[in-house]
Amino acid sequence: MNISDNTKHTAFLRYSRELILTLVVVFSFTTLILLLAGAPPLAAYYQIFKGSLGSWMKLGQVISVWIPLTLCSCGLLYTFRINLWNIGIEGQVMMGAIFTTFVLRFGMDGHMPGMYLCAAFVAGIAGGAIWALFAGYLKTKGGIHEIFAGLGLNFVAQAIILWLIFGPWKRPGIASMSGTELLPRELWLPYVSYMRLSVVGLVLAVIAIAVTALMLRYTKIGLYLKAIGSNLNAAHMFDLNPRTYMLIAMIFAGGFAGLAGGIQVTGVYHRLIPAISSNYGYLALLVVMLSNYNVWISPAVAFFFACLNVGSIQLPMMLQLDSSLSGVIQGALVLAALVMHAWRMRAKTLKEPFYNE
Repeated sequence: MNISDNTKHTAFLRYSRELILTLVVVFSFTTLILLLAGAPPLAAYYQIFKGSLGSWMKLGQVISVWIPLTLCSCGLLYTFRINLWNIGIEGQVMMGAIFTTFVLRFGMDGHMPGMYLCAAFVAGIAGGAIWALFAGYLKTKGGIHEIFAGLGLNFVAQAIILWLIFGPWKRPGIASMSGTELLPRELWLPYVSYMRLSVVGLVLAVIAIAVTALMLRYTKIGLYLKAIGSNLNAAHMFDLNPRTYMLIAMIFAGGFAGLAGGIQVTGVYHRLIPAISSNYGYLALLVVMLSNYNVWISPAVAFFFACLNVGSIQLPMMLQLDSSLSGVIQGALVLAALVMHAWRMRAKTLKEPFYNE
């Protein structure tokens, strides 16, 4: 085993230990909450499992959540690589959905649905990328931190959706929080009937994983993003313009998020609704952090959260528990991930035995 392989093996062992410890902390905390609420922990966990993987239909729902969550995670890997916190990915999903709906409204007569669907996906990717560029421009030209720029643009995107639903795109004769008029079936992505799962969306998500892995590992863009993210000052010595590559990273992130928004419109809700993003952008931030910014681990972590989101619906029906338990677990994961990150940084500084092989 050479030095490079040994380093990778050591890093994998460290991450595995951290992940296991994080999960132990999370489920210990969640179990304590359940006991305090007078609920049986094992029964609650079983109902979450049954509600997410207990049938083909449930599995289809889980994968339908996994698809946009994975797409957003792929996009965030680009911005995290260059040390950008793209909080605005939530708004980028929304703008992708808006641009997708805009194009599909021209095909409501059902003519040439394939052409309109393709054009809608391109528009969705463009919408997310443009919205991400706004945040990137505010960061690189205006000196506004990307977190604040992203949060502000998220609120603007949400306001645009509400304005469209209750204004220009309202349903004939009525404006409702249920969203815009339902798209004709010709403009729905084809799906497996017994799972109600869009195969096209699944294929796009898998392609996104492969493209992201190749881009970040084998291309100059991936190398430059990592170099700038690792040492901003040294990047100037190699004639790399950090601002340019920050914008490139934001374009990739926004494009994947916009694609996720397009799939939400064409493959899940078949219309534009106020909650079209389903908070997948925010959740994807946690997914990427817990996966240690690894493109191959992120899909597995995203699948776990998808199971949690779908399975928690069983809790109020079967155990009279509030479905917000999934939010408790997600919140515990956030805290545990931050604690483990702080521990890792402190251990590296102090050279604790935990990091010595």
